[in-house]
Amino acid sequence: MQNLMNVTDLSKAEITELIATAEDIIANPDKYADCCRRKKLATLFFEPSTRTRLSFEAAMLELGGSVLGFSEAASSSAAKGESVADTVRVVGCYADIIAMRHPKEGAPVVAARTAGVPVINAGDGGHNHPTQTLADLLTIWRERHTFENLTIGLCGDLKFGRTVHSLVQAMARYHGVKFVFISPEELRMPRYILTDTLEPAGIPYEEVRSMEEAMPKLDVLYMTRVQKERFFNEADYIRLKDTYILTPDKLETAKSDLVIMHPLPRVNEISVAVDQDPRAHYFDQVKNGKYMRMALILKMLEVRV
Repeated sequence: MQNLMNVTDLSKAEITELIATAEDIIANPDKYADCCRRKKLATLFFEPSTRTRLSFEAAMLELGGSVLGFSEAASSSAAKGESVADTVRVVGCYADIIAMRHPKEGAPVVAARTAGVPVINAGDGGHNHPTQTLADLLTIWRERHTFENLTIGLCGDLKFGRTVHSLVQAMARYHGVKFVFISPEELRMPRYILTDTLEPAGIPYEEVRSMEEAMPKLDVLYMTRVQKERFFNEADYIRLKDTYILTPDKLETAKSDLVIMHPLPRVNEISVAVDQDPRAHYFDQVKNGKYMRMALILKMLEVRV
């Protein structure tokens, strides 16, 4: 596998394989501690990140490899006007694999054409975030032990939320899945997700405005923040940012085995009072992201353990 731009680049069998590797890493960390020795990961982050960048770095370090890169465009030659293609081609001379985040949709695809080494899309604008989806899938798997016959609620910023776009595309391939999209009118799921992914496959979905209306039917609730950086108009952001706030009282009608998720960072979407609820798994997602990125690095570098 040369590059990972979208979670749909992975087959269902490959996702199953990555999950199996991640679970083996969790159970037997020492077995993997030196398997990427002398391998280098470059993290090229043209957009701010905490979890994704550090997760990739922790993943490579725990595999015994090393890391180089930058955490903002201003500290790279992009500030001098260098093209993404040239930057990545240069970095490909130094590293064995690249994880790249960029604010422009499609930038990692352009980068992959010139890199000369495997490139992982670590988030491109409001488009895709495949490795967050791998973290999400491992979290769902470890809590529900299946991807089939689940009703998944996605709440908040569904228009710009690249994590929800990738998760819908991934979960749409499994039997019996239903989606409930919870958002204000201005932040609805993009039409292309509905027309290109769900409707041709006859996958049921509904769009609602009320979290409380949807809550009793959900097996998974995926909260998202309203992303200030995606708005052109600050007044619109201020008006919409606190539309949905998950509190303990709103969970009173939820299933006892509901899986509450959030890609983080959170702002106000989930009250800290929910953190103590055993159904809250958003910090588990963080840990699972590291393990799935370890599994992905091994796969893309064709490392046998």
